[in-house]
Amino acid sequence: MSSLVPSPSSGALSPKLLLRISIAVALITIVLKGVAGWLTNSMGLISDAMESFVNLASAMFALAMVTIAARPADADHPYGHHKAEYFSSGFEGILIFAAAAAILWAAVVRLLSPEPLQQLGWGLALSVLSSALNAVLALALFRAARTHRSIALEADAKHLMADVWTSAGVVVGIVAVWLTGWLWLDPVLAIGVALNIAREGVKLVWRSSQGLMDEALDPEAQALLHAALEHFAASVPEGRQLRFDDIVTRRAGQRRFADLHMHVPGDWTLQRAASLRDALEQTLMDAVPGLRVTIQLLPLGMEARATQIEETTS
Repeated sequence: MSSLVPSPSSGALSPKLLLRISIAVALITIVLKGVAGWLTNSMGLISDAMESFVNLASAMFALAMVTIAARPADADHPYGHHKAEYFSSGFEGILIFAAAAAILWAAVVRLLSPEPLQQLGWGLALSVLSSALNAVLALALFRAARTHRSIALEADAKHLMADVWTSAGVVVGIVAVWLTGWLWLDPVLAIGVALNIAREGVKLVWRSSQGLMDEALDPEAQALLHAALEHFAASVPEGRQLRFDDIVTRRAGQRRFADLHMHVPGDWTLQRAASLRDALEQTLMDAVPGLRVTIQLLPLGMEARATQIEETTS
């Protein structure tokens, strides 16, 4: 059994650095959106500012989980600590639910007692500026999430991008309030903000639960794995005598795992079979970044005991 540590390009920012930047941006947007809400007395902008507190807490928790996930395997955690990132995604989803409930409550109160808006020019300018910061950071996080295969970075990026679209909707709505004079439209916008971020929270919690339950690799990674097996069989002289089956995969944070059986002629020496297995392991790890693969050797015509049990009970 072998492993290959991910080696992102040297120019890529590390997850820890990006999450520290995310914390700093969250603090800045809290100030900008908070001032915007205070100046305008807009429930829509105030709710948008409240969501920025979720951004701050999520980024801080994600930084802690990424730090834990980076720890090497030890005696108590022989497969590493990679799943810690899924707790970050789930925690962020729960925080989003709490923020949505708070925004919804405040919006309903304002809907029952509408209040006039003030100083919309400065308020909207500050809101647009904070949204621009979030958009730039979200794009950087998306790129880094693909590079590092980090669900914590991906969750933070998705939440920030949802925040950007929410802010855009609020700005459009505030302009509509200014043009029409319909004060009830402002709290209705806040209710829309609450429902939108709650929807994002559902997605994050679901994604986290799937990761904790050892979800299979994505279709693209599985396709790479099967293509590598076919290429290996075609590239070695013994390829026609080999058979691969019982291929199962799972993902734990940045790490990817695959288990499979390699059937070889029963009269081969162990040295010959093991040598070919080592070559196959390297081929698979080269094809799928971050893969840790376990290959069980079996003679042709024999199935593993677990496979026999499954076939009997199915």
